[in-house]
Amino acid sequence: MTEAPLDRFRSSTLGWLRGTMAGLGTILLGLAGIVAALFGDWGLYPLLATAVALAVVLVIWIRNLAATFEVTEERLIIHRGIIFKSVDEIELYRVKDIRLDFTLLNQWANIGTMAVSSSDETTRNGDLILAHVERARTRREELRRLVDTARQRRSVREIDMIHDHDRL
Repeated sequence: MTEAPLDRFRSSTLGWLRGTMAGLGTILLGLAGIVAALFGDWGLYPLLATAVALAVVLVIWIRNLAATFEVTEERLIIHRGIIFKSVDEIELYRVKDIRLDFTLLNQWANIGTMAVSSSDETTRNGDLILAHVERARTRREELRRLVDTARQRRSVREIDMIHDHDRL
């Protein structure tokens, strides 16, 4: 029996556009191309800038479309791919830390980047990065609550080991 998802989300292309310098720069590039084509003496060449801006947005949108994150009572499930799909999951009781990073623009756009570290194989080579997540603070707190509940249900405790050579 599959668990019902409590939350399902993707990285936000709109959040990236309005909440990052790269996104705002892309918007400005597109607008500058349109304005220059309408009011300048360069013909239609400035529309190339608009075409580049649209291509950038399309690439970001496809990249964001290719990964979906689903949270259930027991797992964080990562669906990746459009043509060739893969599904990976992290058992919530294995999550060690959820870090939230955001810039001033990210705060204004209500997006953030979540970094999930766990003892799962999924994060063996580094944290799972969920970039440009809308309502990131709320989602992080809900994920923290679910991790705590999953640990209590399985009677799992996190123990930090400090070795003497680490103190040097």
